[in-house]
Amino acid sequence: MIPGHIDIQALFNVSVGIVGSVGGWWFHTMWTAMRALQDDNQKLADRIADIEVLVAGNYVKRSDFDRFVENLFHKLDKIEDKINNKEDRGHR
Repeated sequence: MIPGHIDIQALFNVSVGIVGSVGGWWFHTMWTAMRALQDDNQKLADRIADIEVLVAGNYVKRSDFDRFVENLFHKLDKIEDKINNKEDRGHR
């Protein structure tokens, strides 16, 4: 080895060590970010499923709505009959 010159092997070893360290840090960072995204994605999927159940559970069922409409029209028919009977009595 020549005094004052850096050995090529040592330079190579230091370079590989630096590249390996930076690469390892980068892969670790990417892995951590990916895991965080997967966790967030799962939480979001769970929230959407909960909302779907909540919304589906709060809809009025067709049979209940039909029964409500039938009762409403029955009541309106009774009111109409009372109004018609009052008009008939008033015109005598």
